[in-house]
Amino acid sequence: MIYLNGDFMPIEEARVPVLDRGFIFGDGVYEVIPVYSRKAFRLAEHLLRLQHSLDGIRLQNPHSDSEWSNLLEQIIAGNEHDDQYVYLHVTRGVARRDHAFPKGVVPTVFIMSNPLLAPPAELLAAGVAAITANDNRWLRCDIKAISLLPNVLLRQMAVDAGAMETVLLREGFMTEGAASNIFVAKNGVLLAPPKNHLMLPGITYDVVLELAAAEKIPYEVRAISEYEVRTAQELLLTSSTKEIMPITRLDGKPVGEGKPGAMFALLYRLYQRYKHNVMRGNLPVSSPDVS
Repeated sequence: MIYLNGDFMPIEEARVPVLDRGFIFGDGVYEVIPVYSRKAFRLAEHLLRLQHSLDGIRLQNPHSDSEWSNLLEQIIAGNEHDDQYVYLHVTRGVARRDHAFPKGVVPTVFIMSNPLLAPPAELLAAGVAAITANDNRWLRCDIKAISLLPNVLLRQMAVDAGAMETVLLREGFMTEGAASNIFVAKNGVLLAPPKNHLMLPGITYDVVLELAAAEKIPYEVRAISEYEVRTAQELLLTSSTKEIMPITRLDGKPVGEGKPGAMFALLYRLYQRYKHNVMRGNLPVSSPDVS
């Protein structure tokens, strides 16, 4: 079951006019929200990021937070899996083709759900491969825009190379992955690139840093050079659907010892404990238990 512009229906029945500005211009934004045991993961943070994206493209939010929450609850309840990921998508709506913003147009709102599958155990045990590429995207990567063609092409480079992800480099520094955030571990310190207009502020990225702070794992949020990426002892990728995964090969060469390291093992354990206690238990989301 999906939601489209006020109605719930099977996805096979959903139709959007060809003059929708999302179809014509990629004029819209989206969010992906994990759901564990039918509970949306850090919903307030996801809705805050949605608002940031809408503000970034000057589109009024069509719903209040409580309205979004109600819609998402109905979608979650209407689909069979306890663990899901919910995709919500807002475009500027249907209007004649003209680059300028149309007036008096109602935004298109679409929500769907898919099963959320944990990363396979064999990938967590062995790690995944990644490649590097020049980050040739626009300068507002903090907006979660539906116009993802640059990300699609960059991620396809990884697929063509038999890798999981493309690590993006801009002017000698790492920004993020084509579809993930990237962390570096070196000499027992976790390094994270700063949130700015060159990367998407990941919700899982925030959780990892919160867990590191709570566990007193040394970490730094700062610009990370290409040299530091290529000489890292560990590389980690994070996203809403992949959680935390180790990158053990980069551009065909081993990262560190070529196997998942101690930083990954610790953060993965802490993240799974947080997920179990907060999302499958009764602890408040704002107070992760990492003891």
